[in-house]
Amino acid sequence: MFWYDKHEPHTTYIDKRIKFEKLSTGHLIDVNPDVQADFKNLPFKDCEFDLVVFDPPHLIYAGKESWLAKKYGVLPANWEDELEAGFKECMRVLKPTGSLIFKWSDEQIKFGQVIKVLGQQPIFGDKRAKTKWSVFIKGGD
Repeated sequence: MFWYDKHEPHTTYIDKRIKFEKLSTGHLIDVNPDVQADFKNLPFKDCEFDLVVFDPPHLIYAGKESWLAKKYGVLPANWEDELEAGFKECMRVLKPTGSLIFKWSDEQIKFGQVIKVLGQQPIFGDKRAKTKWSVFIKGGD
């Protein structure tokens, strides 16, 4: 939702879903990634990217057929394991000098809980808004 151009030539858009649906509410669900893959198992070699944007689902409570679930996806009950594995996989594909931009909404799971799960503090980001944008650097390589 934040991309100005989903076909920007420097970007590889990834999602595990492919879906197109016009809902009776007027909402349009259009998920058509360049690469269909789960963020916990990315089909890229180690240290391939300078920048990764990690925007996982933020919801754990949403009706299965709700437009929110269809558009953004829903985290499983074991959301902690899901986010930790996704974060580690994003770090794996980053170059040693790479940066990770992490987007998170505090709507259902507080950002502080998520940071504990990720095991790394961002170097900077938005601390006040409900939707947080944070920057992490790859470390330890």
